[in-house]
Formats: sequence, C-alpha cells, structure tokens
Amino acid sequence: MKIGNIELNSRVILGPMAGVTSLPYREFMKEFGVGLSYSEMISDCGISYKNKKTERYCETSKIDRPVGLQIFGSDLRMALNAIEWLEKNEEYDILDLNFGCPVQKVTKTGAGSAWLRRPEEMFEYVRSIVKASSKPVTAKIRLGWDENSINCEHVAHLLDEAGVSMITIHCRTTKQGYSGSARYEEIKGLGERLNAPLCVSGDIFTVEDAKKAMEITKASYVMVARGSLGNPRLITNINRMINGEELLPEPTLNESIEYAKTFSKKMIEYFGERTAIMQLRGLLPHFFKGFPGYKKVRAEISQHLDNSDTLFKMLDSIQNRQHL
Repeated sequence: MKIGNIELNSRVILGPMAGVTSLPYREFMKEFGVGLSYSEMISDCGISYKNKKTERYCETSKIDRPVGLQIFGSDLRMALNAIEWLEKNEEYDILDLNFGCPVQKVTKTGAGSAWLRRPEEMFEYVRSIVKASSKPVTAKIRLGWDENSINCEHVAHLLDEAGVSMITIHCRTTKQGYSGSARYEEIKGLGERLNAPLCVSGDIFTVEDAKKAMEITKASYVMVARGSLGNPRLITNINRMINGEELLPEPTLNESIEYAKTFSKKMIEYFGERTAIMQLRGLLPHFFKGFPGYKKVRAEISQHLDNSDTLFKMLDSIQNRQHL
C-alpha cells in the first residue's frame, strides 16, 4: 500500500477536520490503526506571511508519521511560496491540496471547493505544484459545486493527469455542505477508472459504512473523519474488516473514559491547560455518545469544565460509579 513513495500499513486514513486534527489528536489516533493522518487545513497565505498560529498547524512528530499537510488557497504563487517554506522547515510525508472545503469564507476567495468551478485552471495549478513538491501530492474534492454541476469524475481524471498520487472524494456537493447523505453511487466503480488510488470520504460512521463505500466506489482507501470522534476503535475495526478479522466489541464506558483521559493529557501537554480545556469542552463529550445519560454529561463538560483538576475529577467520578 503506497501513496507515491510513502508506504502505509493501513487502508484507513484520518481525514482533516478544522479544530480537531491537531498534532495531539493525530498522535492519539495513530495507535488505533490510522495508516495516514492529515493536518487541519492550512492557509498558504498564512505560511507565506509567517503567521505563527498557521505555522503551528504544520507541526508533526515521529509518532504522527506518515502524515500529510493539507494546504488551501487560490493563488499559485502563494502555494509555491508555502511549499518552499514547508520543505525547509517541517517534517512531513505528503502534501495535500484542499479542493473540498465548502465553507463560504474559504470558497468566496476562490479556494476550497470553489476550484471545482474552474477545473481547467485547477489542472494547471496542480500540475505546477506536483512539479515543485518533493513530496507526493494528493488532492481532496467533492462531487461538484451543486446538483447541476456534478463533475467529480472529470476533475478526478484531470488530477490524475496532473500527477497526483491519490484522489479523495467527499461524496457530497459544495451546496450540501455536511447536510443530507454522502452519495457513493455517484462515483460507482471510479477507483477502477483512475491511475492514482481513490480514497472515499463522507458519512463513515460504522464498519458497514466503510465496507459499502469501498465496495461501491472500488476505492483503495477509506477516509474517516467525524465518525472517529470519541470512537477511535472504529478505525481498528475497519482495518479488521478489510483484513477479514473478527471485529472487536464496542468500547465499554470504562474504556471510553481511559481514552478520554489519554487524549486529554496529550492535549494539555501540547497546548497548555487553558487552550486545551477550551478545546476539550467540545471534543470530550464525543467519548460518551451512545451511553445513557450522555446529554447530562455533555452539558456538564461544556458548562463546567474550567481546569485540568475539574476534568480528571469529573472523569474519575464517572469511572467510580460506572455510569454517566
């Protein structure tokens, strides 16, 4: 299993998520069988202007490898400047181009999935980046801009011709955002019609979702994003399904608490207490989804979590009584 010259030990890829796939999150998820992780999307302008917050998004570690850094932008000159800086200053394996973000503040600048409206220009942009990058280049797209312009297959073939090493397709349009359902049938069998490997993305919340998506699209890889939040064992079980192994049972409450503790410690160590706690208010409740009493715990975490002592006392209390 290779993407360019980068060897992967798993067909499950951790998708980029703004505000989620920080370095500690990627490190935490790696042990569950992630073959390749992607960073949060990184502005090529931010890199070019040496914005310190942007530069932090680019940080990786040995545990994190192999890892892809995902950049977005709309100007080739900015992209090439960013790539030059990344190659001199950061350790990473793959460069990913974001042509899939549907958020208006990104698309109104011509970046993200707005590129789907300019496929020929995208081809020239990608071809130039592939030539400039010493790392394999991958790209993520959507089905199209809207229902009247589903052009993912045409775009995928252009990306293929431009020399990318993998193509990921999120099976929704830009206008759908994250609403409705991912439509794998729109790219049925596409993996067999491309030279570069295909990775399928969108609504991978269960092992059955992953199996269905890969079977329909003939994708070589499957990307898991929101489905893995608080449920890292999903990655493990998708791998076990692909390998024909027996699935592990769903995590117990005690196991979920231990996952939450491990992840929290990584976040606090990396970001410092104040910043980590702010992020954990939104991320920790995911570890308790599906357990009775989830709404109460979610409210408690989001409203009362203010320091690390409170955090671990809260988790210990749940662990001691063995219910939410």
